[in-house]
Amino acid sequence: MKQLIFPFLMVLLCVSNTLSAQKDHTSEIHPTLNHIAVYVYNLQKQADFYHDVMYLDTIPEPFHDGRHVWFRIGPHSQLHLIQGAKSIVNHDINSHICFTVSNLKAFMEHLNQLGVAYQSWTGQKHGITKRQDGVQQIYLQDTDGNWIEVNDDRF
Repeated sequence: MKQLIFPFLMVLLCVSNTLSAQKDHTSEIHPTLNHIAVYVYNLQKQADFYHDVMYLDTIPEPFHDGRHVWFRIGPHSQLHLIQGAKSIVNHDINSHICFTVSNLKAFMEHLNQLGVAYQSWTGQKHGITKRQDGVQQIYLQDTDGNWIEVNDDRF
């Protein structure tokens, strides 16, 4: 019996090490979001919007050239605003960034107090879209017309 157990344990150990190595290799190459860069027309207006409306905190940026403002958008993710766009262009709502809030109604009240327009996916003013999975979402635009979704997803 001992003669059968040792080879069996060796096979288990080998398979376990192989699976562990595969998992480690996958985690080494699995990408995570580092930053989103947005080329903007008016840096100060955009920076004020993302700070005052979206409640994002600024973080140090390395350039110190007056053309960049960086915000923290997650534990290891950032939003980089970069001055230099020649004009404000019309964007389709399908191209958007999305933020999650724990209380969508409170966020909507915040927008109402600031006079910031928002809508449902279909364009209903002050409307909410409810996805099939129950997540509720609204859409607004920053000062350059970039679309932003805000939802109450709980992951």
